Amino acid sequence: MNEIGLSLDTVWMLLAAMLVFWMQPGFALCEAGFTRSKNTANILMKNFVDFMFGSLLFFFLGFGFMFGSEGAGFIGAPNWGDLSFYKGDLPVEGFLIFETVFCATSATIVSGAMAERTKFSMYLIYSAVISLFIYPIEGHWTWGGGWLCSDAADGFMMSTFGDVFHDFAGSAIVHSVGGVLALIGAMALGPRIGKYSKDGKSRAIPGHNLTMAALGVFILWLGWFGFNPGSQLAASGEVNRVAISHVFLTTNLAAAAGGVATMFLTYIKYGKPSLSLTLNGVLAGLVGITAGCDLVSPFGAVVIGLVCGLVLVYAIEFVDHVLHIDDPVGASSVHGICGILGTLMTGLLSTTNGACYGFGWGFFGAQVFGILVIDLWAAVCGFVLFYGIKKLHGLRVGKRVEEEGLDIYEHGEACYN
Repeated sequence: MNEIGLSLDTVWMLLAAMLVFWMQPGFALCEAGFTRSKNTANILMKNFVDFMFGSLLFFFLGFGFMFGSEGAGFIGAPNWGDLSFYKGDLPVEGFLIFETVFCATSATIVSGAMAERTKFSMYLIYSAVISLFIYPIEGHWTWGGGWLCSDAADGFMMSTFGDVFHDFAGSAIVHSVGGVLALIGAMALGPRIGKYSKDGKSRAIPGHNLTMAALGVFILWLGWFGFNPGSQLAASGEVNRVAISHVFLTTNLAAAAGGVATMFLTYIKYGKPSLSLTLNGVLAGLVGITAGCDLVSPFGAVVIGLVCGLVLVYAIEFVDHVLHIDDPVGASSVHGICGILGTLMTGLLSTTNGACYGFGWGFFGAQVFGILVIDLWAAVCGFVLFYGIKKLHGLRVGKRVEEEGLDIYEHGEACYN
């Protein structure tokens, strides 16, 4: 590769990393806006912790676990000496920071579902475990050269399905894992005080600032243009230029379709178009397209966005009204359900090997198996982590702290006076 091309690719990778980092304030504003004002400082603090802890822990060990090559496909060796998984000439330090921002995103998803009643000290523990252990190991199976993405003819995936698991930018690896952990964490915590009546009916607890939440979603939408196109990791040459442009288009179309689908469904279902649900509909489309944004057509992206935007509304209702799990921001539905849907629909709508294009069901089978394995890993780890903390020390703040707000009791300051 010539020096100009390599420099361009390096700058593109780092610019994409900046955009993905910019998603962190997007998550912070979105979560804060969807929750009550008395917990805003706590929400913002947790989003800072996710990136600070994620950066350090992923640097020291997580990166090696995810991308090391001496673990027989299950877990990598935590050293920088052997990075044979990586065939390019881009600087390892740049690749590290690009992967760091993805790791922080996975941990951040969990914080919204567990908002307004979690002990900050316990949040530090589970955020660290996600960044250090849960995310890097399943990431190694897929992005780090592990068994789910091995295309060796005698490997498990090729011999079983004739294809490997595909997740271009993280519908499964980042979002569904975060969504599963969010669901289990919220279940372990229990609902907020006053969320459910004695007869089990759900009561709405409105967020304090939809303007803040809307700004957060716009920021996330922008950041996703680093999240998805940035995963190409190169911008020089005709192939990369076309690939990045295609991913930009499919990402944006799915986001728009997701928001439109949710808006019209809430208009029909509730008599008024819901802003808060439409915001989540946009995110649902973005989460859904992330796995196959490189493989599906623009029309396929619209289909994925529409399906995710429609399913989202029913998923949120099911989690809230049927399961009675209190998820203040809908993270388990947006990231969990739609991450799974997007991963599976990639197996159907891929123009190169999808079932709907006459290529058989092998690739779809690989997608089904991959998402099951990844989310089962997240579920088992989540149960051990959250119920272990609950048993040993307790996850939840006291009744008085929850009623008066975590800001003063947990941090000694408030965002609003």
